Formats: sequence, structure tokens, C-alpha cells
Amino acid sequence: MAERRRRRRDARIVPEGQAHIQATFNNTIVTITDPQGNAVCWSSGGSVGFKGSRKSTPYAAQMTSEDAARQAMDMGMRKIRVFVKGPGSGRDAAIRALQAAGMQVTGISDVTPVPHNGPRPPKRRRI
Repeated sequence: MAERRRRRRDARIVPEGQAHIQATFNNTIVTITDPQGNAVCWSSGGSVGFKGSRKSTPYAAQMTSEDAARQAMDMGMRKIRVFVKGPGSGRDAAIRALQAAGMQVTGISDVTPVPHNGPRPPKRRRI
């Protein structure tokens, strides 16, 4: 059987970049890109080891950000601009964890898409 060739990851040095935090009701995904928007590394609640409803907690978002920051700092990234999208509970925890990991946050932008009266939203919960 033919031996499977692995694609080698090039260890490029990126001094500054962007962190895109997508905080949904079920998960938090952190993608770190270079200034052009090409993904350098990423992390999510599931990739850090959380399952089910634990992925949506602020602690999971904190661990996710720490993991993504560690990967980015291995590539030489120190300055970062943060873009936050979504209504999830892990928004603030993710930003705080990026700063605590040693990244210099130069700016924070909220890029949550707002519908111009699109599809009908889910029904309200009655508890």
C-alpha cells in the first residue's frame, strides 16, 4: 500500500494579525489570521476537549482563546486586533484570555451581523 504523504506546515513568522472570535449560543470558535485574513491557527470549544453544553461556557471560551494564542505566539505573533461576532456567553472571557496570554490587543470591533428583517427568529423560551 502506498505511504500517505503528509503536508508539512510551514512555520512562518507573523508579527501581527487578527483574532476572529465567533461566539454562538453553543460554542466559541477563535481563528487567528494574518493581516490579509489568511488563517494562521484556530481553536474551538470542542478541540480543547469540551463536549455538549460545556462548550458554550465562558470557561470553555477562555481555554479556547488561550490555546489559539499559544499557537499564534509560537509563530511569533504579539500584536492582535480582535473582531467579535455573535451573541454567545464567551465573548468577554475570550478577549480577556487573549490579553492574559501575553498578546497586545490593539483594538476590538463587534462585527455581529444584524438582519434587515430577515427570517423569523426562534420562538422565545418559556421557563
